[in-house]
Amino acid sequence: MRMQVLPTGELIARAVPVITLLSYAYDVPSNPSPRLLSLPDWAVGERYDIEAKAPVNAIPASFQDNEAQERVKGMIRQLLADRFHLVMRTKSERMEVYILTVSSGGPHLQKSTLTPKDCVFDTDPQGCHNFAIGFGHPLIARAVSMDDLAHYIENWTDLPVVNRSELSGLFTLNTEGWLPMRLPPPPPNTTPSANVFASLPSIFTVLGKLGLELHRQEEYLPVYTVERIDQPEAN
Repeated sequence: MRMQVLPTGELIARAVPVITLLSYAYDVPSNPSPRLLSLPDWAVGERYDIEAKAPVNAIPASFQDNEAQERVKGMIRQLLADRFHLVMRTKSERMEVYILTVSSGGPHLQKSTLTPKDCVFDTDPQGCHNFAIGFGHPLIARAVSMDDLAHYIENWTDLPVVNRSELSGLFTLNTEGWLPMRLPPPPPNTTPSANVFASLPSIFTVLGKLGLELHRQEEYLPVYTVERIDQPEAN
């Protein structure tokens, strides 16, 4: 599975489920989340190859990294509407969240050798704005922002995560794995096994070594309900 957005804005996806597109375009977790409702099972289980050409100058060279990211997210939302007939209802709801901030001792982070101009998004382990897979979901990444970090760890925290660190730029991370606060439901007709992650440290400990903290707080966040999404015909 790989999803890649080129600096021109073109999208190349191989064996990618629709939830991967939704997760990126709407800033919601890939794992089940109370912030994304009424998603059919096929949108998680079935995989697609997608190639989408971007208009000329879809991402102007003058754009900052966050501007380019938002432009691409809008383009993927349009792709979902065009090819999957996605209709999404959005409602802002007040909920308890974790706020990602810098600890009093300051951050302990390594700047990435890549610049925002070098990449937009790539799920390859050496790609940008993406984390490598590992036991306990270690924070291993070549070039990620603090928004990327908050988005990633929200897959396994018991509350949504909002970045308020005010740290800009891209960072290289390499931490140990951590104990998930929640796990995806087990496959049908299976018995849940013992928690194999029990010996791992908490996410609070792992983030603390990076000079980062999570604080509970109430915020208004968008909750998305899928009103329509269709399986595409092969083409």
